[in-house]
Amino acid sequence: MNSHEAGTLSQRGLDQLAEGSAAEAIQSFRAAIVADPDYFEAHHGLIRALRDAGRLEQSVAAALALIALTPNDPLAHTALSISLQQAGHVTEAEAAAARARILEWKAELQSSADGEVQG
Repeated sequence: MNSHEAGTLSQRGLDQLAEGSAAEAIQSFRAAIVADPDYFEAHHGLIRALRDAGRLEQSVAAALALIALTPNDPLAHTALSISLQQAGHVTEAEAAAARARILEWKAELQSSADGEVQG
């Protein structure tokens, strides 16, 4: 795994997205994921680039792949929700958004509990 290479490729993808070149950004983010499959920022970028390119079902699949890697990440579930919403899967989008909120609440509760134990 090469996190430095993944970071460089991911940054290129972000720049390409900013320039409106979603197709090129998709290639950069995919290359970043090959360089380091655990580079989560590249996964998030890929999801966004696929959405921007109108490849909504692929964006949903990319979000599901990220959730498989990080099942307790609220941002991954939020990304899935956005992709599902744009793809017209409203019920599934609402469920993904609810899951993201639950994960955020759990994290907040855990953080509060950790603070009380230390305090």
